[in-house]
Amino acid sequence: MNDIFVNTAYFGIVLSLLTYWLAVQIRKKLNYPIFNPLLMSALFSILVLVVFKIDYQTYNQGAQYISFLLTPSTVCLAVPLYKQSQILLKHLDAIIMSIFSGCLAGMVCIVVLCVLFHADDVLLFSMLPKSITTAIAMGISQLVHGNVTVTVGVVIMTGIFGAMVAKTVLRIFRIDHPIAVGLACGNSAHAIGTAKALEFGEIEGAMSSLSIVIAGLLTVFLAPFIASFFS
Repeated sequence: MNDIFVNTAYFGIVLSLLTYWLAVQIRKKLNYPIFNPLLMSALFSILVLVVFKIDYQTYNQGAQYISFLLTPSTVCLAVPLYKQSQILLKHLDAIIMSIFSGCLAGMVCIVVLCVLFHADDVLLFSMLPKSITTAIAMGISQLVHGNVTVTVGVVIMTGIFGAMVAKTVLRIFRIDHPIAVGLACGNSAHAIGTAKALEFGEIEGAMSSLSIVIAGLLTVFLAPFIASFFS
């Protein structure tokens, strides 16, 4: 089966777009958190590759071009942030403290769990940047000598899980302030969480976008510092 697709540069792109479109149609019919379009499209793509025995390298020949859009799409998240700049300046101290606390808590949890389960140091280093956007997390993983492939997988799973449970968690803890909602989504589930935050409202999306940027910058400093204790 690989021979059919090996010279088809656009196979990966077509498969990715078709599976995502199918996942979106399913979500429209079944509006439950478990039917997250990104999760469903990933599962559909994996199913196709397994059933037709197509290896990942063949698929990625075309799919890799979608990855080029990752950085510019992340930058575009600054648009709603710019529109809500007045709110940002008004609550800047609380916002910075919230994001810092979220980053530190996330990494401390990773350290504690890895120590409790006697995980390898490389796994620990790879998981430290789990809650920031992939474009930044990959660079941090390389910086602290983690496994970039593991980092990407963990970041994606973190984002999907965060988007799936966001509405339920916010309802259970009665969190309804738009700034708090946006910061929680962005700080825990990065870009995928921001897409979810935009569903709540424009202010939520703007605060989530801000959280991605500041959380990424803080993690650049915090991750190597924490990793140095295990080197």
